[in-house]
Amino acid sequence: MENVTINKSIHLSEHFTLGEVTKSRHEGIYNIPSHVAIENLKRVCSWLEELRFTYNSLYCLKPGEDYETSENVEPIVINSGFRSPELNKKVGGSPTSNHLTGCAVDIRVYGIEQAMRYAVILMDYADETRQDYDELLIERNRSGRYWVHFAVRPKDNRRKTSFIMT
Repeated sequence: MENVTINKSIHLSEHFTLGEVTKSRHEGIYNIPSHVAIENLKRVCSWLEELRFTYNSLYCLKPGEDYETSENVEPIVINSGFRSPELNKKVGGSPTSNHLTGCAVDIRVYGIEQAMRYAVILMDYADETRQDYDELLIERNRSGRYWVHFAVRPKDNRRKTSFIMT
């Protein structure tokens, strides 16, 4: 079988690359998205750009500081984005996961407060723009780590919002 690779440095939006949304700690597993999945990832990244801008404007910048030039801007860190069926199975993902189509990301947060702030920003953005998301979940594992699962589909978004302990 031919070894296939992708250009991980390609930008899906101003601040997010294909490498960020396809990374995995399981090195030997094929995890290359289709063109359709890449378009879905671009849609999700457009929401992440808004999250990044608003969170930093509200909580990180000092009065009068410029977003574009400040050293106080915090990145949005993706724990998991697109997953191939093989990778999704390996990590214990749902067989119907939005990660399989490039419609979902799991966003790293440092505690419940940051997770709640991210969730409110994304819900406010949905209301302001009259766009819907499919899933906005604050999740926590047994060791107490939190993350935000966020998904946007091309259509048929459910606006499912929840807190889940895994």
